[in-house]
Formats: sequence, C-alpha cells, structure tokens
Amino acid sequence: MDLRSSTRRAASTGVVLALASVAAPAPALAQGGGQQQPYENLKYFSKDTPRDSLLTIMRGFTYALGVNCQYCHVEEPAAQPNGRPRLRPGLEDKVEKQKARFMLAMTDTLNRVTLAAVPQRHAEVRINCVTCHRGSPVPGTIEIVLGDAIDKFGTDSAIARYRKLRETMANGRYDFSEVPVNGLARSLAERGKADVAIALLNMNQEFNPNSADIDFLLGDIYEKQGEKDKAITRFQAVLAKRPNDQRARQRLTALGKPPA
Repeated sequence: MDLRSSTRRAASTGVVLALASVAAPAPALAQGGGQQQPYENLKYFSKDTPRDSLLTIMRGFTYALGVNCQYCHVEEPAAQPNGRPRLRPGLEDKVEKQKARFMLAMTDTLNRVTLAAVPQRHAEVRINCVTCHRGSPVPGTIEIVLGDAIDKFGTDSAIARYRKLRETMANGRYDFSEVPVNGLARSLAERGKADVAIALLNMNQEFNPNSADIDFLLGDIYEKQGEKDKAITRFQAVLAKRPNDQRARQRLTALGKPPA
C-alpha cells in the first residue's frame, strides 16, 4: 500500500496521522454542496480525496494540536457582502507546512514499516498526532514545561504554572503523577540546583503526601548539602510510610541515627 492510499485508509477510520499544517482546498473549505471544487496546492494527499474525508482529517488536526484553521491557513475577507471568509493555503515557505509534510511522511513510515516489524504487534496500535501532541501545537511533557518555566521565569513562577495546569488540564495532556516532577528534581539537584529541586519536591509532596519516594529524594539532597538533621527527618519519614525500605535504614545508620 502506498503512502497516499495508506493515508486515505487512515482517514476513513478516523485516524489522524500527524501535524495540522497541510495545504487544504480553499474553495472546498469555503463552500458546501455541489460539485467539488479543485483543490489548491494539495501535494501530500491524493487530489481525488473526497472533501468530507479531507475535512475530517483537518478537524482531527485542530483537535490533536489544540489550534484553529488559521494556524496553517490564511483567512481572506469574503468576496461578497455577508459572505463567508475564504481560507487559503499558506505560502510554500511557511515552516508549519514544511514540518507537516515531513511529519505526515514520518508517521506513515512508523506505522507502515517500523511498527509493522514489532513482534506480535497489536494491529490497533498506531501513531497519530494526539499520541505526542495531546492538544499542544508543540509536543512536550510536564517536565519540559516546568524546566522551561524555571529557566525563563524562576522557580516560583514555574510552581505557579504547575498548579494552574493541574487545575485546567485534566484532559490527559500532561502526566501529573509524582514521577515526572521527581525526575526533574533529581536532574536539577545533580546539576547543582538543590534549592530548586527541594522547592519542586515540597510542592510535589503536597499533591502526593503518602509518597515515600519524595521523602527519600529530599533526604538524599539534604544529606549531600550537609544538612544532617533534615536528612534524618526525611529518611525517618520514608520508614514511617514504607517500614521495610532498606535504603532508608542504611542511610540513617550512616548518619548515626540507626532505626529502632
């Protein structure tokens, strides 16, 4: 099956393949019913793709990336009074369009070639735009969002952003379990940013008060910072939540406070 026939099959089953920046049929998008108008600058999809199928793909793009049509297209004023605006494809040098065509081809190759070679692959497992984007034009994890906010605006702003995202992004876009923040904090501590790591872990523990892993990470950072009493308190907290944690027992013994 070639690239375009594969894309048509994906569209017919509601599977959207990649980014939203694909040249679309300007007249067809602006008109309804009647004979299908010729597509304008359609290079990836087959020119005999039915209008409804192409619109379904485009709507899938907007959903997966959290954008509107103007993200890729140019809206021109209506030709007639009280008429509807006309959407035109962006110029060929528009970066979004170049990325889209690349991503469409890449995704098709991953689904048709790479995943096809996976032993005992489940047939329903396919990569599509929402696999990575989850409602964001630029795909990224919560660790990336937090790390970028820390670098640009500081720790307090990053923590405020995290709290806001937890309140407003309950759609699966980000992983709000304790693991991503723990990983970021560990990385920051290893890079000499212990204060930032501690602030993130304290915030993380507000949302995960029963986590022994967060206490262990804090104990490890405090011990390396020479703050013995704080380290002991955290390792003791680990044992209160997870009594059989041998690592915490060993660390307490090394700090001169062996557990009873």
